[in-house]
Amino acid sequence: MEAAGWSCSGAAVFSYPLLSERFRHGWPLAPSKLPFAPSSSSYSFPLFRGFASVSSPPLLPSSPGQLPLLRLRSRVVSGAILQDAAATAFCFAGAYSLVLAFDALTERNILQKNLSRKAVHVLSGLLYMSTWPIFSGSAEARYFAAIVPLLNCIRLLSYGFRLRTDESLVKSITREGRPEELLRGPLYFVIILLLCVLVFWRDSPVGIVSLAMMSGGDGFADIVGRTFGAIKLPYNQQKSWVGSISMFVFGSLFSIGMLYYFSIFGHVHFDLVQTATRVALISLTATIVESLPITDIVDDNISVPLTSMLTAFLLFQS
Repeated sequence: MEAAGWSCSGAAVFSYPLLSERFRHGWPLAPSKLPFAPSSSSYSFPLFRGFASVSSPPLLPSSPGQLPLLRLRSRVVSGAILQDAAATAFCFAGAYSLVLAFDALTERNILQKNLSRKAVHVLSGLLYMSTWPIFSGSAEARYFAAIVPLLNCIRLLSYGFRLRTDESLVKSITREGRPEELLRGPLYFVIILLLCVLVFWRDSPVGIVSLAMMSGGDGFADIVGRTFGAIKLPYNQQKSWVGSISMFVFGSLFSIGMLYYFSIFGHVHFDLVQTATRVALISLTATIVESLPITDIVDDNISVPLTSMLTAFLLFQS
């Protein structure tokens, strides 16, 4: 029987004709006119559509010839589940190891607490996002990937409410070393990770750029601003010119770099000129919002990614 090809989330898979319709549940990206979108894409956010797309066929084949096809389907589904489970374990182990490594560096006074905190901020988001391509092409892959920020969210809540204690963790990712701080910036950070993986996933430039701006752009703004930010902004003495410039530059570079990275795996289409233009506008908007004196009202881990999401959504529809 001749095999036919089909695509799911940018990954090439092959199946027999009978199975093609059952497995055809790719996730749409953006309008076809956009530089990132495949020609057959449309823009929507079917958050929970994936589970409906894998309904099981009848247990008994209607004809003897269907039995090999059902066995093939079972092997494909089982392989995807095993791949996603292994990828989830790898992500969680990596995230836990990253925090432990910077905990150790902070305890040994090799890194200052503020630098360690922002290094975790930058690396955790970018490294987590870079693992998305190792998940399978199934519609359920995003839910496996969401387990990692979900567990971290539960972990932060348990430490923030003092249900558990871990002084090294608190020192490495908080400003003043108080457990209650975990319920603000760090918690908002993992919630945004959870939102992006569930709503946008790896096929949407909106989520990719938003996480790159929050992790790379905002992270480097704080690192460079605290080190070299002697000249403050006239309307916000808590922010500096060099910090804001760093956010724009690094946010743009990380966003373009991550979009190119995902294009290698076929998840988005990459055009350098159009990509750079749109990313620059997104980065500029997010930088302006981050520079405003509203940190006491809205945390940067909320304002920066939400601004990036809204701007990216508008630009990718234009």
